[in-house]
Amino acid sequence: MRLEMNKNNSGAIKPVLMLLGAISLFAIAGCNLGPKYQRPSYTAPAAYRGAGDAAVSSDGKTSFGDEQWAAVYREPELQELIRKALANNYDLRIAAQHVLEQQAQVKITRSQEFPTVTVGGTGIGAALPSSLGTDISSPLVDGSINLSAAWTPDFWGLYRKQTEAARAQLLAQTWAQRTVRMTLVQQVATAYLQLRALDRQLEITKQTIKARQDSVDLTKTLESGGSAPLSDVRQAEQLLYTATSELPQLEEQIQQQENAIKLLLGENPGPIVRNDPNALTPPPQDLPTGLPSQLLERRPDIQQAEATLISANAQIGVARAQFFPSLSISASGGVGGDSLSSIFDPAGKTIYGIGSLAQPLFEGGKLRGQLKLSEATKQEMVLSYQKTIAGAFRDVSNALVALNKQRVYREQQEKLVAAAQDATRLARMRYQGGSTGYLEVLTTDSNLFSAQLNLVSAQEGEALALVQLYDALGGGWQ
Repeated sequence: MRLEMNKNNSGAIKPVLMLLGAISLFAIAGCNLGPKYQRPSYTAPAAYRGAGDAAVSSDGKTSFGDEQWAAVYREPELQELIRKALANNYDLRIAAQHVLEQQAQVKITRSQEFPTVTVGGTGIGAALPSSLGTDISSPLVDGSINLSAAWTPDFWGLYRKQTEAARAQLLAQTWAQRTVRMTLVQQVATAYLQLRALDRQLEITKQTIKARQDSVDLTKTLESGGSAPLSDVRQAEQLLYTATSELPQLEEQIQQQENAIKLLLGENPGPIVRNDPNALTPPPQDLPTGLPSQLLERRPDIQQAEATLISANAQIGVARAQFFPSLSISASGGVGGDSLSSIFDPAGKTIYGIGSLAQPLFEGGKLRGQLKLSEATKQEMVLSYQKTIAGAFRDVSNALVALNKQRVYREQQEKLVAAAQDATRLARMRYQGGSTGYLEVLTTDSNLFSAQLNLVSAQEGEALALVQLYDALGGGWQ
């Protein structure tokens, strides 16, 4: 027999729904045993260490960290790299999946607050042979349709606190995704600037090799004419090979740096196109940092730490609710019969309800241990939150100090390169005029090469200090 379930048996279902509705009124008036969250206090400094008077804007609120990354990194090549990374980076895509996973977890956790309702039916049909000689009619038919519901009312806020904790974890994952985004922008900018510094060092090395090759040719000419000893030739060759030995190492570092950037872009290893000559241009001075107290709201890692703390605070309510009794209610209603017409006969209806109440009496200290664990975990998260804030202030201060000192270092290196260039020029003129030996040329040339490479490092350090300051102020994720 085929059972049809398109008829509404309101008479059987109505008492069940009334029972669940009555219990829900008690649940609404239930207690919530968890502590109310309060943000831990933290005394922010009045100003960042290392920030000059001009580093604070006129209104005291505008901060360099509020700028969009495209307004900070103006090089078109770098902007294109950052866009590709934000679209394809694996870590950022993984962080996005973590958010989706936690969204699903919130739905799973919250479902415990609601009743579960199931509907089902059974049908039996059999044709019996006449040889059995029984009084059972053939064919044998039987069927039933039933609706059942179960619910554990949340009197003490157990499920509500679990949902609160899950939502806080969702918020933490959201901020974690933003932290990954901020870090990714900083990583791409850092890797790009390091690559451009290597390019500049390679360029200087090639120019030095050319100059030293000319010097080798000159000393060989002078040596063949009897105007210079063979030792001058060997010293000139020493200078040349010192520079040529640097070449393969720089090329190795450049290709490996390109591969590192490609990984950030979510691409296979390969070259990075770059032609902008202004990549290592000195950054602007006196950038506004804003008020230190604003950092608590701007830095995503601080927000993530606080969301984790909120979740730990809710877990205390979960642990406290375990001490109180739990009430479980289930009910079922249905109809049945041995024919299609009798299935929906009110005389064939069945209704029953079951309620159970359980109160923990002794569990060997498990419940008290869970409560102490949740309270200790919260205190750990408080310390972690405060440590994250302290680390953020340290990051900003270090970046400000680096930006100021790297600028001074770069300016002094520029003066050193200028002096070394002039000293090398004069030494070569005296050597060609026979007024000095080649040792002076060797010394001044070596000093010049070292000073030029150090100048590139100084320019790189100053450019990277800007990246570090922008990252420390919480910029890049907006």
